[in-house]
Amino acid sequence: MRRRTFTTATASLTAAALLPSAPSNGSRRVGMSDADRLERNFVELVHDDNETGASIRLETRALAHAQHALDLQAVGQAATRVRQRLYYLAAAFTGTALWAAVDSQQPQRALGHLHQAMKLAGMAGSSEVQMRLWGHAALLSYQEHQMHDALAAAEAGTREHICRQDPLFRSLASARLAGIQSALGEDTPARRSLAAAEKAYQRADLEDERAAWMAFFDRAELDGLSALVMGRLGRHADSEAHLHRTLARLRPEYRRNRTYYGLNLALAQLAQGEAEQAYATALQCLPAPGQKTSGRTGKLLQQFDQGLTRLAPGSRIAVEWADRYAEGDQTL
Repeated sequence: MRRRTFTTATASLTAAALLPSAPSNGSRRVGMSDADRLERNFVELVHDDNETGASIRLETRALAHAQHALDLQAVGQAATRVRQRLYYLAAAFTGTALWAAVDSQQPQRALGHLHQAMKLAGMAGSSEVQMRLWGHAALLSYQEHQMHDALAAAEAGTREHICRQDPLFRSLASARLAGIQSALGEDTPARRSLAAAEKAYQRADLEDERAAWMAFFDRAELDGLSALVMGRLGRHADSEAHLHRTLARLRPEYRRNRTYYGLNLALAQLAQGEAEQAYATALQCLPAPGQKTSGRTGKLLQQFDQGLTRLAPGSRIAVEWADRYAEGDQTL
């Protein structure tokens, strides 16, 4: 496997091709039309992430647009509300770069993006972006096995003002907190947080207009996050039930999430001793020839490979899986 390296030069070269044009009015005045154009690009990035998952290209594009939002501040005069929105967009783009690095399991890059995004979100005065960043920070710390930091970050997310203002944000933050608590083996707190997430979701007005990045959080995603909590608590039958509901409800364009939750379903079935069913489920999640997977998805494939070998060593399905997995592993 050839490793790709992320460099400043790579980002700069890519940015030159991807940056939006100069201010649309052709003057030294930066207005809301410039911010609107950047926000449309942000929506496109979110769509690309949902469809294909994280990649070095997505991360680079996000950073390029974040820099452009900051560059617009230096072009000329802008009203205070325009500048605040540009800082918001710079934080949002950097948050997407952070997510891409986390999803690819690149902790050093992710940590740098986290610090920059938090600074920008503070300058924008955006509780919404800060809540998003705390969720990514919790997952980053979880990946690095820094569980107390992960718990503190998840708890910080639930304390953001946006969670008091909008039940849907409160639901997401509570579900993420439950995920970290379950990873720590805290059964009762995790189930309590999950119940809070469910209650908040039922209170939310799903028709309210929200930031583009929040569009992923629907009933399918809440079931998916609930499944992860149940699995970590050893309640694999409950986890499987949630995952079946997730996959039934998941929107077609969320291909990355379908693969991710499909592999979690295979692992839940494997944990219950259902080797044949787990094998059939996992086969549907193998990447097509030449298709790459994100770091998290690749790790789940490795976990399934190891689990099937332990559960059914030398069996027909183990041999068939080993062959199919070896073919796909060349592109992982």
